[in-house]
Amino acid sequence: MSGSLSETFFRPDELACERLTIPSPLYNQCRLMLSRCHYEHIFIPVRTMQIQAVIDEDEVIFVDNQAYAVRDGEGGKLIRLAWKFRRDQERDSLTDPAPIDLIYYDGQARELHTRLIGDFKKALDIMEVRFKESGCEARVKRVLPFPKPHPKQ
Repeated sequence: MSGSLSETFFRPDELACERLTIPSPLYNQCRLMLSRCHYEHIFIPVRTMQIQAVIDEDEVIFVDNQAYAVRDGEGGKLIRLAWKFRRDQERDSLTDPAPIDLIYYDGQARELHTRLIGDFKKALDIMEVRFKESGCEARVKRVLPFPKPHPKQ
């Protein structure tokens, strides 16, 4: 491992939130990878979509690798959507779909979510092979709010 890297992400204002489920294999793989790597966050590049996913205990954020913003002298990438894990609903089986809140930070988040169901799973499969061969690399994430500036009075 080559030391830890740090990344900053901005969380724009929430545009909408939708309650739905993701397939159990996808959710289970996120949880397994996080538990195996012994870090607070796992970074998964979804190269086919120019997206970086960041898995933590509470959510998966999906960051646009092309969108960079600066606010108050701090630069970072923009979060486009998040899958917030819903602990308030029990799953009776590991094969049951996992409930999430799909949080929209981008007007096209719903379409992005639909593509991610397949492409994110493929990216997880690739990373799982790499992690088995070489282990996980520690990285630190910082998520900052990115509210719209208030108009000057």
